[in-house]
Amino acid sequence: MKISVQSIHFTADKKLLAFIQKKVDKLDQFFDQIISGEVYLKLENTEDEANKVSEIKVSIPGTQFFAKEQCKSFEEATDLAIESLRKQVEKYKTKLRSHLSNHKEILAEVASAE
Repeated sequence: MKISVQSIHFTADKKLLAFIQKKVDKLDQFFDQIISGEVYLKLENTEDEANKVSEIKVSIPGTQFFAKEQCKSFEEATDLAIESLRKQVEKYKTKLRSHLSNHKEILAEVASAE
């Protein structure tokens, strides 16, 4: 899957970029029709230690999913955001399957009525 990573007001190192790519690629295991992803890494101006924000947007035909997490490290924030996206994708797949099975049942009823 093609992803773009933008680090805002700092430069992300290669290890962090590789970590993010690996985590986002794991979403393909749950749904193989993911088109692309966008990751935004930000440093919040707070006195709190948890000032690292990871925002991830994933595009699927017909819809988009978004997750935003703030933690002490970008890795932790990315992990939590990916977990949130995984849940969104699985819920979407369940709805999609339900819709398709209902559609097939209706077609079967129509075919048997003829």
